[in-house]
Amino acid sequence: MASILIVLGLFLLPYIDTNFSNSGDIKRLFTYTSVLGFSLTTFFALFLLTKITQPMQKMIEATDAIRKGEYSTRLSIVTSDEIGKLASTFNHMATELEDNIRNLNQEKEHLASVLRSMSDAVITIDNSGSVILTNPPGKELMLLWGNMNWDLENGLFTEEDYSSQLPKPLRDLFQATLDGGGGDESSQIHVKQGIWSVHMAPLYSDNHIRGAVAVLRDVTEEVRLEKMRQDFVANVSHEIRTPLSMMQGYSEALLDGMATSQEESQELIQVIHDESLRMGRLVNDLLDLARMEAGHTDTIAKNRLDLNELLERVYRKFLVRSKEGAIELIYERKSTDLILDEADEDKLEQVLTNLLDNAFRHTSEGKRITISADRIENDRDHHPVLQIMIKDEGAGIPEEDLPFIFERFYKADKARLRGETMGTGLGLAIVKNIVDSHQGTIQVTSQLGEGTVFMIRLPVENRK
Repeated sequence: MASILIVLGLFLLPYIDTNFSNSGDIKRLFTYTSVLGFSLTTFFALFLLTKITQPMQKMIEATDAIRKGEYSTRLSIVTSDEIGKLASTFNHMATELEDNIRNLNQEKEHLASVLRSMSDAVITIDNSGSVILTNPPGKELMLLWGNMNWDLENGLFTEEDYSSQLPKPLRDLFQATLDGGGGDESSQIHVKQGIWSVHMAPLYSDNHIRGAVAVLRDVTEEVRLEKMRQDFVANVSHEIRTPLSMMQGYSEALLDGMATSQEESQELIQVIHDESLRMGRLVNDLLDLARMEAGHTDTIAKNRLDLNELLERVYRKFLVRSKEGAIELIYERKSTDLILDEADEDKLEQVLTNLLDNAFRHTSEGKRITISADRIENDRDHHPVLQIMIKDEGAGIPEEDLPFIFERFYKADKARLRGETMGTGLGLAIVKNIVDSHQGTIQVTSQLGEGTVFMIRLPVENRK
């Protein structure tokens, strides 16, 4: 407005000089008016700048900060006009937005913590079958399966695309989840020697399935233990049924008067007695094994033990049997220091007796059985250990049977020589439990037709 008045004044100055006599007063009046108009215009411009333009600029800057993720941004405009109401509404909106973002982050962290803490593998798949999210166990599983260098035609995938391609074992279940009308699907899959239990549930978006989430659990050990339990029940039933059947049959023969002489009666009674002893040994072995596997070691009394004295006693005990079977028995003491700080003499004697009994039962005449003992350093921590080796020249154990010989009732006798007396199938399982209770290790190597070597290592010092 001031500029318009000034321009208008300059345009009218010649006209004023020509038509008005007191032109000086008029010029002064006009000049004063122009200055006053300019001042008022400047004042109103500053007022508008302070009340509207600057608050709007602050709102633009605050909005831009919110856009960049600075949700704590607030406006300090406190007025009662429309700008103040707008600023108050903006601050309220920013507060609600910050709370919502904080809650979402907390839920995200909570979910991430739950996924990280899960021992099961969790894999999220989109609708096209690509993996979009995994927890650490799931990532390890995908890496493990990715290293198999599978290709898509075979249902396999290469390592470089493991993170985006669903592996073949999960594809059929994933397709069934998509085609199943929204229901969960469960199955067991086999990958190499492992068994995995898979539960897959669909993911929804606006009532449409947009993918699925799979939870995988390694149940290999559970399946193995369940099979062992079933085998254990079957084997116990078989082992007990045999002596019971014989005792029942021979006792019925006695009751029916089938024994025609005192010698026959005595023979039948002896068979019943032997089978009852066999069943008693089986029950006692089962009870001992159950106590040891349950961790009840109250029957183990550990004291300082001279292993050489124990080996000498066991050696002399089996000398008679070696002469009867024409088998050479040798004891080699490779060290004079064979002292254990804490050991149960009776339990270790049971270990040596079981191993030597097995060696004699599977070694033929003219062969050799060697017992040796030495003090050495452990390969891993270099602590002193006593090493006991029992080596026979018997029939040997097939390589495929070696990983299982310490399991209950497992017998590799199908490829070994059978003696006159048969064990309960629990001897080696008891041996391993006793060695474990002494913090020791037991290993076996064998070759068919050449013999078997059992090696026991017992720590000299207590490591508790």
